[in-house]
Amino acid sequence: MNGYSDGFSPRLIALTAAAGSAALLIAALGFQALGYAPCELCILQRWPHLAAAIVGLLIWRLGFNRWLALLGVIAALTATGLAIYHAGVEMKLWLGPQHCSGGVSGLAQMSTQDLMTALEAAPVVRCDEIAWSLFGISMAGWNAVISAGLSGLWLAALRGRKRASGIA
Repeated sequence: MNGYSDGFSPRLIALTAAAGSAALLIAALGFQALGYAPCELCILQRWPHLAAAIVGLLIWRLGFNRWLALLGVIAALTATGLAIYHAGVEMKLWLGPQHCSGGVSGLAQMSTQDLMTALEAAPVVRCDEIAWSLFGISMAGWNAVISAGLSGLWLAALRGRKRASGIA
């Protein structure tokens, strides 16, 4: 036994959360291999998961400490926030970045040639269109749900470490 009354050490919880981020990255790359090209916001959402997976590797190699766990919490919460933002863009709750939501600013001041150049340079994959969904929830939506759960795991690891060391 590891000395924790519930049997789960903060290290194990943190490694589970990090593995969850790694699994989300693998799933994203799998969807990409199946032909679902990522938009700019999709790619942006991958970075915090990469950071959380790296933090997990550091915890696995160096052992658990609260500063690494705090980095994991920050990475997971950042992933959650970005996924919520992207899901909101897809649901038209708010506007996304102009360059990946199909908007071209300054249309009134553009010549026909400038407009054609801007349209040709526009990205093919739009951030405000849902490429895939399951049970009515887009990939960004699922990322938000799962990332929120991973944030909870990172917080539990951090809290478990505080409890184990006598910090309230």
